[in-house]
Amino acid sequence: MLNRRTHLKLQQLRMIVVSWLVIGFLIAVYDHLVLYTGNSAGPSAAYSFPRSIVVNMLAGLIGALLGGSFLVFYIHERFRDKSYGYTILAVTLSFVLVILIISVVLRFVANADTARLFKNGLVWAVVVAVTQLLMQINSKFGPGVFWAIVRGRYNTPREERRIFMFLDLNSSTTIAEKLGDKKYHAFLKDLFTDITNPIVDSRGEIYQYVGDEVIVAWKYGEGVENSKCIQCFFDIKQHLESLRSKYMARYGIMPVFKAGIHSGKVVAGEVGIIKRDITYSGDVLNTTSRIQGLCKEYNAEVIASGDLMAELRITGHYEAQTLGSIRLRGKEKEMLLVALRPLAAGVQM
Repeated sequence: MLNRRTHLKLQQLRMIVVSWLVIGFLIAVYDHLVLYTGNSAGPSAAYSFPRSIVVNMLAGLIGALLGGSFLVFYIHERFRDKSYGYTILAVTLSFVLVILIISVVLRFVANADTARLFKNGLVWAVVVAVTQLLMQINSKFGPGVFWAIVRGRYNTPREERRIFMFLDLNSSTTIAEKLGDKKYHAFLKDLFTDITNPIVDSRGEIYQYVGDEVIVAWKYGEGVENSKCIQCFFDIKQHLESLRSKYMARYGIMPVFKAGIHSGKVVAGEVGIIKRDITYSGDVLNTTSRIQGLCKEYNAEVIASGDLMAELRITGHYEAQTLGSIRLRGKEKEMLLVALRPLAAGVQM
């Protein structure tokens, strides 16, 4: 069964393949129309419009499968911790490779002349460049968010039910003082990179980075399924533990998180003019932040709201300690809170 990361990559590749097939078709149509303009001598005897469509779409398919796969599975995976300049150089080289492959196909399959190859080379160079740009924009906003903005899905605010986890780094001030500003930034960069895969695998969305804190959101049904919103925290913990030698060697510090988890209705809407983004607003966000703030007081790794816990099936996986009904700061009503930790091996509840 494919994990979430591979599924998202295959979605990206599928979009590239479909888009490049359409572009190949449009190139064939454009060439056909040019042949019948007043400035053209007309098509040669060997010209066939259906054959031109097949050849151009075939070129698009080959380019998408090779070049698209290179961008999706290699560039964005291997170069995500490299500088933008280094990445651009690698992508530029891939542009040249894709264009050469497409040109060879057109040369030997369609007997295309040099001028036509040069024209098509320029077109496909732009196509690959735009593809890479859109992939970078999609990475900036997060999976699906950019396309939601393009479609105008959140142009009118809409109410949604979401689960939020406020993930906070323990002793961040002490760590920052020990490492210094520059090394602390490198520490956070490594940390946020390393926790991404467990979040994506749990179908979570990284909503915001706020200093040393990460806000993760789930669509309600996806977060509740198999208690993914809870399991995500312990998957992050386990993954970081597997990287202990890396963090101790580079920074002499092992990162540890605490988290508050809560669910409820929020209003999701697009905001901003110069910088546009999709934001969530509602009491659930403030409440989740308050819950996370109690972790230190109760010496707990994870605290979840009783309302959310009532919807989850955690029997046999986690040990739940009821903290009681607590009045959160700034709240009038008390809320039932539950601290969670994984069961020890061999222990059944």
